[in-house]
Amino acid sequence: MKKLYTICAALLMTASVFLPQQASAQSPEKMSYQAVVRDGSNALVSSNAVGMQISILQGTASGTAVYVETQTPTSNANGLVSLEIGSGTVVSGDFTTIDWANGPYFIKTETDPTGGTSYTITGTSQLLSVPYALHAKTAETVTGGITETDPVFGASVASGITGTDTTYWNNKLDSYTETDPIYGASVASGITGTDTTYWNNKLDSYTETDPIYGASVASGITGTDTTNWNNKQDQLVAGTNINIVGNTISATSSGGCGLSIGDTHQGGIIFYLDASGCHGLISAPSDQSTGIEWWSGVFTDTYASGSGLFDGDGNCYRIRRSQGDCVSCNAAELCLDLSLGGYSDWYLPSKYELNLMYQNIGQGNALGLGNIGGFASSIYWSSTEISNFSAWDQFFGGSNNQGAGGKPNSSYVRAIRAF
Repeated sequence: MKKLYTICAALLMTASVFLPQQASAQSPEKMSYQAVVRDGSNALVSSNAVGMQISILQGTASGTAVYVETQTPTSNANGLVSLEIGSGTVVSGDFTTIDWANGPYFIKTETDPTGGTSYTITGTSQLLSVPYALHAKTAETVTGGITETDPVFGASVASGITGTDTTYWNNKLDSYTETDPIYGASVASGITGTDTTYWNNKLDSYTETDPIYGASVASGITGTDTTNWNNKQDQLVAGTNINIVGNTISATSSGGCGLSIGDTHQGGIIFYLDASGCHGLISAPSDQSTGIEWWSGVFTDTYASGSGLFDGDGNCYRIRRSQGDCVSCNAAELCLDLSLGGYSDWYLPSKYELNLMYQNIGQGNALGLGNIGGFASSIYWSSTEISNFSAWDQFFGGSNNQGAGGKPNSSYVRAIRAF
């Protein structure tokens, strides 16, 4: 038969507080307990898990169990197990509600030296002194009335402080009538809630009476003028040989070179002319693909970020360096390898160049020429990259819709060249 030797059942209170809602001065609802476990040969049961069931009995050594819990502590090298009663797995009762004044109380321990619940060792001993720290917690609440008899307190202003006063103090609020004659005579006394709102909103109502401002050109500036300035656009009117699309001015024809947007020239269709009317951009007369991916399957930053006029050519060579020169693999290489109308300097348009095609010779119809480029109502690739995974494309249909297309998508391609 294995033996259990209790070496410390003083049930001392632990110093730390374990109830988070209690103040640090309150008693923790736990008691310390230690015991030494030996086997039938009187050898220590060392460094081994020990199963224990602890019961608090009221009245007698065989009295009613008001609280039962189980724990599985591990003995140390000397066979000593240490635990805190009240922190184990509760079987029945509530440790925090034990009335320690209504004793006597006994502690019963049942032990399984193998760490299970087959308890083969039982011991019962009386708690010879009340756990005063637990019993003393009854002082945490005060019952009955208290009559203050301190003459110093009674004579002080503190004796007149009411619960309402405390509420006002806590809320930083009180009720009073301002009687300060200096305040009453100042402009501050005339400040209203409306004035405060205007100040907070940086807004008031007034009429400008400055004669210098009234006589200046500034007084004639309208909201429309401000909008035009912010948009870098003013009242520009398209005229002979001049076309305005958004904030872009381009020549439609030139007497010196005799060229116009929409003309067939150098292997394609002119869709942009510079101010000289002799140079610009040409679109291939038909699509180079009705479905090809933007990339060659390599997720990387190609640095093809150019988005303006004549930027598409540089974009394409950056894409080639990143994605290789497989003609059938990506849109840019398809255009770079194109030979058409005796010219081999074709490239995939930038985001802006793609939109110019849509506006001037496509469904955008900005010049009234109609879709003379023969574009499909489909999505066309630009050479302008957005990220490792997407590039700008544009829907040539009922609306001018540019967006982010996934590089693995299959879209249309129309090559362009500069002249």
